[in-house]
Amino acid sequence: MSSSSPYSPSYSPAAVAAASLAASMPAPVSESSMVAANPVEIDPDYEALPPTAGPIAHMVAGALAGITEHTVMYPVDAVKTRLQILSPTPQALYSGTMNAFAKISSTEGVRALWRGVSSVVVGAGPAHALYFATYEHFKAWAMEISHAEDERNIHPAWAGAAGATATVVQDAIMNPFDVIKQRMQTFSGHQYTSLVHCARSVLANEGFRAFYVSYPTTLSMSIPFQSIHFAVYEAASAALNPSRHYDPKSHIVAGAAAGALASLVTTPLDVAKTLLQTKGEVSDPAIRNARGMRDALRLVWAREGARGFAKGWAPRVLSHMPATAVCWTTYEYFKFFMSTSAADAAAMA
Repeated sequence: MSSSSPYSPSYSPAAVAAASLAASMPAPVSESSMVAANPVEIDPDYEALPPTAGPIAHMVAGALAGITEHTVMYPVDAVKTRLQILSPTPQALYSGTMNAFAKISSTEGVRALWRGVSSVVVGAGPAHALYFATYEHFKAWAMEISHAEDERNIHPAWAGAAGATATVVQDAIMNPFDVIKQRMQTFSGHQYTSLVHCARSVLANEGFRAFYVSYPTTLSMSIPFQSIHFAVYEAASAALNPSRHYDPKSHIVAGAAAGALASLVTTPLDVAKTLLQTKGEVSDPAIRNARGMRDALRLVWAREGARGFAKGWAPRVLSHMPATAVCWTTYEYFKFFMSTSAADAAAMA
């Protein structure tokens, strides 16, 4: 299989769309050009959006970042789901990440790796909009009570708490879409013609509870994931970019490091979440009757031992590293774009 296949974000439709969107936008006005055009020196602090922007600006930037994050490495996430299924059909047995890519592509077609992507596109927008808006609001409050002068002085623990708070809001919206996504990613997912068809089928056969049976497990995984994610990102950003000026390279490195560590640490809980979210697609009665995180963890331990909790760790880390790097870079770019645009408008006034 070509190395440029699902591993390379540059060949992803989402990446091309994101690049086209960025290219079509007016170039942010540089600080030097603003000074030349106006004798008043303007030094926009892009880390803090202009007061007139309000939470909507964070929501727009967050929505665009979230959609980009979830779609750019979607095929790798699909492989991770297949590898984590505890009782797969004989046609869906894989020896590893590359074998899964090759077998799915050759027997089901490359399109199978993208099946269910519409669910995350629809869900990620509003979920991440509220995610980043909540994060920025909580971080501003944390700065106030901790008497931090600006974002460069905020303690990583506060950033982690902000990430955890934002996660509770995000997952409440995203969980049903994630269930639909994983159902469509399974080998039997070809039976669903669309996300609406899948949602109706799950609702009719398993009831509304099926969309939230994994929510406690998702929170148990997401809160430590996002706490580690935000804390590492803020700490890495402070080390790599102390001035906190817009710097894509530092955003990419900090985002990738945060995503890699957070995804690796939380893989065991992700295995349990996948079991709960795909149980309706397997015939094993013990799995179908699993009612929550405790049942899922017991099943994984009984069937595969400690090794079972590491299933899918490689594609999980592989998908999260570039995804979080792209997410943060996109988010920081739109913060920078909106801040410099506001500064330029003020300079022209």
